[in-house]
Amino acid sequence: MPASTTLARAVTLALVVLPGAAWAGKLDYTLYTGIEHSNNISLSTDNPVSENVLIPGLNFTYSQQGSTIQANVAGTLEYHDYLNGHFDNQVQTLLAGQANWTVLPQRLDFSVEDYAGVQPVDSLASDSPDNQQQTNVLALGPTFHFRFGDAMRGQVELRYINSYASKIDEFNSSRGVAAVRVFRDLSPTDQLSFNVETQRVDFEQDADNSNYDRNEAYVRYTSRLAKFDADVLVGGSQLNFDHAPSDSSPLARITLGWRPTVRSSFSLEGAYEYADAATDMMLSPGQTITDPGGGIGAGNTVINSEVYLEKSLGATYTYANERWNLTISPLVRKLHYLNDPTFDQTGRGGSISVGYRLRPTLTLTAFADGERLTYDTLGRRDKTIRFGVDLSRQWTSHWSWHASVSRQRRDSNAAQQSYRETRVFFSVEYKR
Repeated sequence: MPASTTLARAVTLALVVLPGAAWAGKLDYTLYTGIEHSNNISLSTDNPVSENVLIPGLNFTYSQQGSTIQANVAGTLEYHDYLNGHFDNQVQTLLAGQANWTVLPQRLDFSVEDYAGVQPVDSLASDSPDNQQQTNVLALGPTFHFRFGDAMRGQVELRYINSYASKIDEFNSSRGVAAVRVFRDLSPTDQLSFNVETQRVDFEQDADNSNYDRNEAYVRYTSRLAKFDADVLVGGSQLNFDHAPSDSSPLARITLGWRPTVRSSFSLEGAYEYADAATDMMLSPGQTITDPGGGIGAGNTVINSEVYLEKSLGATYTYANERWNLTISPLVRKLHYLNDPTFDQTGRGGSISVGYRLRPTLTLTAFADGERLTYDTLGRRDKTIRFGVDLSRQWTSHWSWHASVSRQRRDSNAAQQSYRETRVFFSVEYKR
């Protein structure tokens, strides 16, 4: 089944099960046409391919917060026309969407979530156009609510989750999830919840006997204050594989946010948990919707059926005034694959972006990101950096143009995996 068919089915299903969702909220979109030139689009070590790419596209956001329908959707759709004919033309889609239909107030909801992205076929190879594929994760099901009193309530969730990749069949799976949650309001801003979840995972291609059950129990504390947010989850997980030894581990996720002034903010996120490619896309759907260098930014997830233990810690600092804006985001992440350690990895990196408003309608932005990735089992080390500048001008309330130049390089001890590339991108945009 093509990825576009899977995505269309998910969107259609959302509109069917959530009556009145379409066009009842706020829809914003940007239409654009861009031209990109790369002097090494295949990211080759010693055989660079120069290519020009015509990229028409659409960015959109949709939000609705009504008594019956609540929705939040953001997406990008692009068509890549390789003008020199070195690669086949392709459509790429990014989508992160959540929608909830309140069927019976305080009794029954029905939810739909969909996450589409672009990921590598072979994560050990460079991100060339022929090493990319569409992925999609769709989750849907009912939530039943009940109350114990004014300060305590509960809910039962049932979900069906389907994951699909256009080229890697072993990623394709069907999952059934059941969860029971009890919430206790400690104050108008603080809440404590007790959660039990069970999940059955069946892969369409079970050549590696990777089907399993997953059980979790945890306590979650959330706080929403004027200048500080906290979301802390602590518990335990157990995995029962059909044809491999069982495994168990502590479970922890933490998100802290602090806004010391109206211009600046800090956030901290950490995790110690089991995950796989599909759940990672749902828990962390923050793949870049638009790449400052032009086009959709592909992810770097290993697309397979393997479960891994993730240990990660990331932070973000932002500052903005009338003329300046700054974002700094460091990240450390370690993945240990339970049944096949081939892709065990440790990554350290981060990104920085600095923008300056030269004139009220003209903004210059400098950006850089980098990562040092070590594959523990393979003995491979990759150091990848990318940097560039971006200039944008808003000449009317609806029309603007955007130009950027970026340089990226990878130094690797693996054969034929080092490369250098320069990209130039220009686009004209119409924003509703």
